[in-house]
Amino acid sequence: MISRDHATLRLAVDLAILTVRESALQVLTITRANDPFRGQAALPGGFTRTDEGIEVAAKRELLEETGLDGAGMHLEQLSVYGEPFRDPRGRVVSVPYLAIMPDLPVPTAGSDASTAAWRPVAEVRGTLAFDHDEILDEAVERARRLLEFTTLATAFCEPVFTIGDLRAVYETVWGEPLDPRNFSRKVVNTEGFVEETGEKRLPGVGRPAALYRPGGQKDLNPPILRTR
Repeated sequence: MISRDHATLRLAVDLAILTVRESALQVLTITRANDPFRGQAALPGGFTRTDEGIEVAAKRELLEETGLDGAGMHLEQLSVYGEPFRDPRGRVVSVPYLAIMPDLPVPTAGSDASTAAWRPVAEVRGTLAFDHDEILDEAVERARRLLEFTTLATAFCEPVFTIGDLRAVYETVWGEPLDPRNFSRKVVNTEGFVEETGEKRLPGVGRPAALYRPGGQKDLNPPILRTR
């Protein structure tokens, strides 16, 4: 007779929250106040409760650990992480989420986080607790891919923005410069990507720049592809 050991597991959520701040792609990290990995940087997250759905748990953990409201964020589920020894406390399966918002405010630590802060992705990689480095890598690549085939870049922008603002998002997330004229032509000629507000931003120097808002489309046709 074959013996089958069924694992008793706990379900957790983790959040890779990305924004563009100070001309850099940044991620929200906390410093863990409790064991395991006390004092180490991690992505915000925690265990689900018996009476809540997974996405509800993700938004609750975000609010409890950072003071940020996830109601207006772009939020989407990533791969499930469930390697047997990913968490020293036992068998824990995590459902991580990618969240995106424009230049979010400075977070406030709470719950089991001693601090919460925005940090450049390039600075954070390789320092996170659990398997959060892998989750962050997946989140960043997912965001980069989404910028190629969807209008998600506008989620990094304020409600109204210039084409230059939008280009800066692409350059920051992709980590590569783009030709301003070619980029502007592609954006303006892609139906439903952006729409003009009829207003202009007056810079300190130079010509006024037209202001846009997100268009009604979600998918880009044709896509805007990375060069590498």
